[in-house]
Amino acid sequence: MAKIKITQVKSGIDRPQKQKATLKALGISKLNGSVEKEASPQILGMVRAVNHLVKVEEVKG
Repeated sequence: MAKIKITQVKSGIDRPQKQKATLKALGISKLNGSVEKEASPQILGMVRAVNHLVKVEEVKG
């Protein structure tokens, strides 16, 4: 399965609690923080819920 790199580019402050919880569940705790995850349907759904706060890149290799 493909891997993706998720980077938070906008603050979670003043966002609904559900979006803050989604960022925490993805493992992102700080602005400009990044994590690499497998591109499973569950992860892609979480990314879609906060797509206005994050940047997604495909990891090569």
